[in-house]
Amino acid sequence: MMYDIHEMKKAMMAPIGAMANLSQNLFANPFSPLSYAPGSERIAAGSELLARAIRTYEKPAWGIDAVTVDGTSHTLSEVKAYETPFCHLVRFRRDRLPEQAQKVLLVAPMSGHHATLLRDTVRKLVEDFEVYVTDWIDPRLVSMAQGAFHFDDYVTHVQDFIRYLGRGVNVVAVCQPTVPVLAAISLMAQNDESVAPASMVLMGGPIDTRVSPTAVNDFAKAHTLRWFETRMITRVPSKYPGFMRRVYPGFLQHSGFVAMNPDRHLQAHRDFYNHLIEGDDDSAEAHRKFYDEYNAVMDLDAAFYLETLDNVFLHHKLPDGELMVHCARVRPAAITGTALMSIEGELDDICSPGQTTAVHELCSGIPAERHHNLLVPKVGHYGIFSGRRWREQIYPQLRTFLEKHRAD
Repeated sequence: MMYDIHEMKKAMMAPIGAMANLSQNLFANPFSPLSYAPGSERIAAGSELLARAIRTYEKPAWGIDAVTVDGTSHTLSEVKAYETPFCHLVRFRRDRLPEQAQKVLLVAPMSGHHATLLRDTVRKLVEDFEVYVTDWIDPRLVSMAQGAFHFDDYVTHVQDFIRYLGRGVNVVAVCQPTVPVLAAISLMAQNDESVAPASMVLMGGPIDTRVSPTAVNDFAKAHTLRWFETRMITRVPSKYPGFMRRVYPGFLQHSGFVAMNPDRHLQAHRDFYNHLIEGDDDSAEAHRKFYDEYNAVMDLDAAFYLETLDNVFLHHKLPDGELMVHCARVRPAAITGTALMSIEGELDDICSPGQTTAVHELCSGIPAERHHNLLVPKVGHYGIFSGRRWREQIYPQLRTFLEKHRAD
C-alpha cells in the first residue's frame, strides 16, 4: 500500500516538476528575454531547486571513460563479466595495465544506494588493478519467478565471484557487505578451498555493532524485527517487473538517510541556491553530481533486509559465533592464508570506530604480521571510499597493503 501511495504522489508532483523545469529554462537560458529581467537569477535558482527536490532519480551511469596515471591518460573498458538475476559483476580495466597486475573484487553495499556510489573508489583502484564490482540489480526489476534474495544468497554470490576470479584475488568490501564477505571467506576456508583470496579489506563495516553504537544501531535495537517487517516492508506495484516482490522500498530508505543529518542536507541546498545566484558553476555542478547519486536509491529484497537486521544489528550473530549460512556455522578463526586489513573513519556516524576493527579478534588464525588496521582522522563514512582523503591518504596505504600480500 505504501508503494502505491508513493507512486500516486510522484504522479501528482509531475506537473509541478515540469513547470519548475520550464521556469528554470525561461529565466536561465541566455536566449530567453526573461533571463535578463530583474531577479531572474533568483527565480531560475529557486525553480531548479524545486525541480530537483521532486524529481525521480534513476540509477546513474558509471561514467568512467579514462584515468590518468603518472601524467598519461588511459582509456577504460567496462564489461559485464558475470551475470546472475540479482547482480552483474562488472569488470573495469585500463589499457596498458601490466600483465602481472592483481585482481580486486570490490563488493558494493546492498543498502539503498547503487554500486555507482563507489565510482571514486573504482577510479583509483583501476589505476593499479583489474577491478571487478558487484553491481546489484534493483529487486523491483527482478521477477518473482527468481525467488526471494536472502542473506545466504549474498554470501553465495561473493563465493561464486571469488571462485570465478580465481586464486589470489583481493576482496574489498565497503560498509554493509563486510559481514557477508567475512562469512563467505570463512566458509571457504573451513572447506579448505584452494581459491582463497590473497587479502580481505573491510572498510567501515558493522562487524560488531555493540562497539560504540551509533544512532543507527540504537534505533535498530529499540525495535523488534516484527516492527520493521510491519512498517517498512511492502510489495512492488504492477508497473515493475518485480511485481508483488516484498521489499524495503528505496524511497523509505532515502527518507532515513536524510533524517540522519537533516541540517547538513538543508545547508547543502541553501548553498546550492546561493551558488546558482552567484554564478559559481563549479560548486553548483559538484552539488548536482553528489545529489544525483545520493538521491538515486534502490529497493532491498525484504528477506535480505530483515535477515541482515536480525543477524547484524539485533543479535550480533557473527561476533557471538552464532551466524549460520546454509546450515553451516561461520568460524572466522578458520581463515589462515588471507591477509586482513580494516579501514575506519574517525568521524564515521554510521559504523563508528571499533565496529570494523572487531574483525581482527575474530580472525585469530591469521598471523599477526598479516593484520593491519587503518584509522583515518577527520574522515566520516563516505570519506573512507570517496573524496580527497580517500584518494590521497587511504588509497596509497591500501595499495601498499595489497602489493605486500599478493599471492605467490
